[in-house]
Amino acid sequence: MKAMLLEKIVSLRDTATPLRAAECPAPRPGTGELLLKVHACGVCHTELDEIEGRTPPPRFPVIPGHQVVGEVVECGAGVEGILTGSRRGVAWIHSACGSCDFCRKGLENLCAGFRATGRDADGGYAEYMVAPASYTYAMPDVFSSEEAAPLLCAGAIGYRSLRLAGIGNGSVLGLTGFGASGHLVLRLARFLYPGLPVFVFARSPAEREYARSLGADWAGATEDMPPHRCNAIIDTTPAWLPVKCALEQLSPGGRLVINAIRKETTDRHVLESLDYERHLWMEKEIRSVANITRQDVREFLGIAVSMNLKPEIERYDLHEANRALLELKHRSIRGAKVLVMP
Repeated sequence: MKAMLLEKIVSLRDTATPLRAAECPAPRPGTGELLLKVHACGVCHTELDEIEGRTPPPRFPVIPGHQVVGEVVECGAGVEGILTGSRRGVAWIHSACGSCDFCRKGLENLCAGFRATGRDADGGYAEYMVAPASYTYAMPDVFSSEEAAPLLCAGAIGYRSLRLAGIGNGSVLGLTGFGASGHLVLRLARFLYPGLPVFVFARSPAEREYARSLGADWAGATEDMPPHRCNAIIDTTPAWLPVKCALEQLSPGGRLVINAIRKETTDRHVLESLDYERHLWMEKEIRSVANITRQDVREFLGIAVSMNLKPEIERYDLHEANRALLELKHRSIRGAKVLVMP
């Protein structure tokens, strides 16, 4: 099968080809697993974190990709209720232990045994992949495979972020960064909280105009002050400056939700310039979003169907994965990037 392999940690400043195109044996499903013929796989910023070593894979080579939609071509022993020929999705959560306190409470995203698709196990930058059947999802027929792929991470993790934001009546929501997740969260917030004012902070004029076209009540630069301070802000950026700015843009008692596996740089000068009174005082909160649960994905897919939430996507062939990653690195973003298999 054709696959794109990550064979070592590299800097995307130094190479335009972090992944190598290769012919690999197709995997076989083990007990409780499915073999999927991949139709589409979303390209996520977390792949950049893997490539550049901020969340490194435990082994090399590895096949990245964790927003996967494919057709079931074989079921391993013990799999019941899933038919060959059906379409299933795979998200960032590849598996968890299932028995620890976190798993028993439905917080499998915090499990010490959490394994990530495309990092701890081979993912969807390939023609075929295997995944535990109980960690896959039936794909709604209303979405094409290309449309469904970003919903499995950009959409579902955005949904978790929105829940953690604690939005209530009379709230104002801010979104800082406006890429694959942000453009879905804006539409999701509009659907779940009719009349909710949504302000968008984005560094490029094109992103701000795009946000306005999707219904943002206001859009400004990362460091701009909005017409009203926000009760909650969701940060989807790879940098620290938006975190500092968001803390100042929050109202007293406001909450900042950081939706990122890692930040790209330490930006020490930004952190050292934090002012307690301006940025942290008045009972402001900071929450990080750690991974994702299966329940997040299931709930979000149901909502996405009810509101017909179809992401804007840019399509790339599998062999163009390196180009898609570099464009993502350099913030050439409008909607979500998706690899489409031959």
